[in-house]
Amino acid sequence: MAGFDQRVPALVDIGMVAHPSVTLFVDLSEGAGPVYDTAGGRVHGSVVAGLIPGSLRVSGPAAERCRCLQIRLSPVVAAAVLDESTELVGTVVPLTDVWGRDAARTENRMRAATSWDERFTIAADVLGRRLNARPPLDPVVTAAWGRIQAVRGQLRVDDLAHELGWSRKRLWSRFRSQAGLTPKHAARLVRFDHAAHLLAAGGAAARVAAVSGYADQSHLHREIRAFTGATPTALAAAPWLGFDDIAWPASSAPPPSRESR
Repeated sequence: MAGFDQRVPALVDIGMVAHPSVTLFVDLSEGAGPVYDTAGGRVHGSVVAGLIPGSLRVSGPAAERCRCLQIRLSPVVAAAVLDESTELVGTVVPLTDVWGRDAARTENRMRAATSWDERFTIAADVLGRRLNARPPLDPVVTAAWGRIQAVRGQLRVDDLAHELGWSRKRLWSRFRSQAGLTPKHAARLVRFDHAAHLLAAGGAAARVAAVSGYADQSHLHREIRAFTGATPTALAAAPWLGFDDIAWPASSAPPPSRESR
């Protein structure tokens, strides 16, 4: 989770980088709040961004108080706490479309909270209750996702299926139905995410390509273009990549303009 609370001195326009998670944005702003622009249109307020939400950009007006809680859920958790989460791949929709009245109740509780720690606790409580109220995903699908993450996307689907004791066809079908994308696409996304963070940390593109399992630097460039439409240089400078290394609860104090847990 990451909490953002600051007065925006100028118009904000930030592109969201594809991430191997489903992302919830709970809007707690004073005034109009952020606007989420995608190829499918514009969405205001609290939203859910599915896996690989396309050309998502977040913008906001000048001189507004922007307050927003960002929550990232792995696909296997999202499938358990969000209704129809597998239908969200490539989309951005209002949170009310997914949670109904729970969305408004959760937002109101967070608005009444007096600290970020209290808001984080509310979010954890809501997610935990929804998780416990629903049947878990197939443990083999959960294990497959964990394995993909553990090797940072550098694996063959045939090898993964053999390791889990399933046929490739069965793994492909069950994984896609429960996580929302195929194992191969999931591995590509996780591998891209690892490479993107290495680039943001200052790694040279050729070195990043080698350690991330790409055939060569051109292969890396093509994947970056496919996921973001940007160049490696532009991706490395994307501000969104700086939010991902801080997790709640944190052991160190965050910057005063942004609180992350």
